Amino acid sequence: MKTKHFCLIGLSFFLASYLLFSNILPSFNTSIDFAHWFNLIGACFLLSFNDAFPKNKINTIASVLTTLGVIAHIGLCTIDFIMSSYGNNEIAKEALSQQISNSPEIFYPFVAIGPSLLFLGLAIHTFTFIKTETMKSLMVIVGSVGVGFSFFVLRNGVWMLLSCIVFVLGLGLLFYIKEKVLNE
Repeated sequence: MKTKHFCLIGLSFFLASYLLFSNILPSFNTSIDFAHWFNLIGACFLLSFNDAFPKNKINTIASVLTTLGVIAHIGLCTIDFIMSSYGNNEIAKEALSQQISNSPEIFYPFVAIGPSLLFLGLAIHTFTFIKTETMKSLMVIVGSVGVGFSFFVLRNGVWMLLSCIVFVLGLGLLFYIKEKVLNE
């Protein structure tokens, strides 16, 4: 498989996770947390974007941020897996949530700031194409800001899904520009 395929697989899993997070679909009531599994798998595959974009100084910074964001997504999904293992025990969930909130060494890198670095890193990667593929680059940038805004400020799953669609669509469309440019 090529890097391009890994990136597209990552985008598919990532979008599927946000579809499940949005609660638009009916709940499946399974013991498997598909939303977080898809998010975890998608984030890991999105790491392939570090190899897909041209190499320059800005993209080196973007690669570091993307990598840190993937690591943070792994940590956040792990926390959410632990949280879901409590089932219907809301008291235990609240205690764990309180403990995480009171632990800055966990809260900031894995909940509040770290996962956003994935979006920031991928948005910075698209600056390479801001002059030639303005609309697609802006879709990624606006979509990444929209995901964060809808999660942290609006707390609205539907807006988060719509923002993720714009983000994923922008990144996906960048693959349909000259493949030579992306693979240099």
